Amino acid sequence: MKRDSRLSGILHVLLHMAEAGQPLTSEQLAQAMQSNAAVVRRILGGLRNREMVRSEKGHGGGWTLACDLSAITLRDIYEAIGAPRLMAMSNRTEAPGCLVEQAVNAALDSSFSEAETLLLTRFEQVTLAALAADFHARMAARSSTPKKETPDG
Repeated sequence: MKRDSRLSGILHVLLHMAEAGQPLTSEQLAQAMQSNAAVVRRILGGLRNREMVRSEKGHGGGWTLACDLSAITLRDIYEAIGAPRLMAMSNRTEAPGCLVEQAVNAALDSSFSEAETLLLTRFEQVTLAALAADFHARMAARSSTPKKETPDG
């Protein structure tokens, strides 16, 4: 089964938008996402409908963030892209006649439901501001790599 990486990709794009400080075209964002501009426009369209981003046409136009990074959670973005399925695993059949398979389905269904609830709760706790802060901490750590010691000291 192919994995759905839209959430990861759009988070990547949104952080690039936050860092740019100016409108970015669909083509520029597609390059960052390693995708194509039509895919970027389709995904960002869902975020625009929820007023997380805006787009301007014409020269100097492009996509920008429409609200503060601390106001957007991973859950908001997950829902804006259509709340894709979180679990790749599923039951072999949904309405089995076999009592053994019914017992298996019941156990799996409750486990999957609990896992999804935990994940969505965590998504509600993580903002784009937290991701941006993590990015900045990583950049600072990379730029402050220790200098080689010289014999002079």
